[in-house]
Amino acid sequence: MSNRPIWLFPAIALGVAVVLGGALAAAVVSRGDGDTGPRSGAVRVSGDARIGGPFTLVNQDGETVTNETYRGKAMLIYFGFTYCPDVCPLSLQVMDAALARLNEEQRAAFQPILISVDPERDTPQALAEYVQADAFPEDLVGLTGSAEQVREAARAYRVFYARIEDDGVSNDYTVDHSSLIFLMDRDGEFADVFPHGTRPDQLASRLQQFLEENPGQS
Repeated sequence: MSNRPIWLFPAIALGVAVVLGGALAAAVVSRGDGDTGPRSGAVRVSGDARIGGPFTLVNQDGETVTNETYRGKAMLIYFGFTYCPDVCPLSLQVMDAALARLNEEQRAAFQPILISVDPERDTPQALAEYVQADAFPEDLVGLTGSAEQVREAARAYRVFYARIEDDGVSNDYTVDHSSLIFLMDRDGEFADVFPHGTRPDQLASRLQQFLEENPGQS
C-alpha cells in the first residue's frame, strides 16, 4: 500500500461478534482491505469489566504519554491504523459526529484517542497527518509506540489484532483487528463500549447519559 486511503466512507456491513474477557460482546473484526464478517450483536456488560489499564505510548508529537496523561477527562479510545481503508475512518467519523451533538461543556469532558495497532508504519509523523483529517474529532490524539507497548495496551483492553501478510516480503500488508469504541471515565476506569455500527445519535445519547450519571466528569 503506497498511499493512505481518503478518510470519507459510506457505512459498511456489520461484522463478526467477538467476546472480550467475558465482559462485552459484538465487535467487528476488520481486515484492512474492508473484509468483514456477516454477524453483529448487542453489547452486554455485567459485573466488573476488566477492561483498560496502564499504558505507555508515544503521541503524534513524539511525546511519551501514559494513561495518567489523560486523567481528569473521560476517554473515547479506538484501536485502529492509518492504512485501514474503511472501518477505522468510519468509526472515527462516528465519534466526531457524536461529539458534535454535545454542547461545548459536554464536549470538553471527552478526549478522543486513536491507538495504532500498526506501529511499524504508524510513526508519530504519520499519525500527526492522519489525526488532522476534517472528518475526525478536532482534538483527536494519535498514539503509537514499540510493538511491545502496543501489545500491552491492546491486551489491557482485550483488543484483538493480527498482521496479515500479502506476500511475506513487501510492506504491503493489512491488519485484522476488533473494532470498538471504549468509554473510560476520568479516572481511567471502564464505563462502556460501543461496537461497530453504533450510530452517532446513539453514541451521543449515551455520552450525555454518562455525564448526567457522573456530573464530576464534565
